[in-house]
Amino acid sequence: MADSSFDVVSKVDRQEVDNALHQAAKELGTRFDFRNTGASIEWSGEETIALSAETEERLLAALEVFKEKLIRRDISLKAFDAGEPSQSGKVYKLSGSLVQGISSENAKKISKKIRDEGPKGVKAQIQGEELRVTSKKRDDLQAVIALLKNEDFGIALQFVNYR
Repeated sequence: MADSSFDVVSKVDRQEVDNALHQAAKELGTRFDFRNTGASIEWSGEETIALSAETEERLLAALEVFKEKLIRRDISLKAFDAGEPSQSGKVYKLSGSLVQGISSENAKKISKKIRDEGPKGVKAQIQGEELRVTSKKRDDLQAVIALLKNEDFGIALQFVNYR
């Protein structure tokens, strides 16, 4: 019988992020406390989102609105890395980026965690920006998924291609 496997990835559904961004922009345009504050949110690149407002408090409130929309769309906040607010003339700006892919150092941490605490006979291979976990028993793979869900590696993890 062939080995069972699954992949550990860190990907974000760009369409869901786009929907969250448009919902947040709509809310910033209609909410009473954001009127005449110049609060806006928009894409500033393929993976970058720019927020701006006239005061730092309104900027941080706009960021919270966007984070709330991400949570509603089942996107982990670990997948969005918000920068620090900076003043540019009379306007405060903040840019955040989407974090995708597992870095080699995080992949090594995850692999070490599986080796040290996972069931015997489970192997983890680093394949670019993802990790392939294989085992003869599906129950062992389930145990590895539970182990990784309980651990915080600082990135959003998804488990795909379970075979």
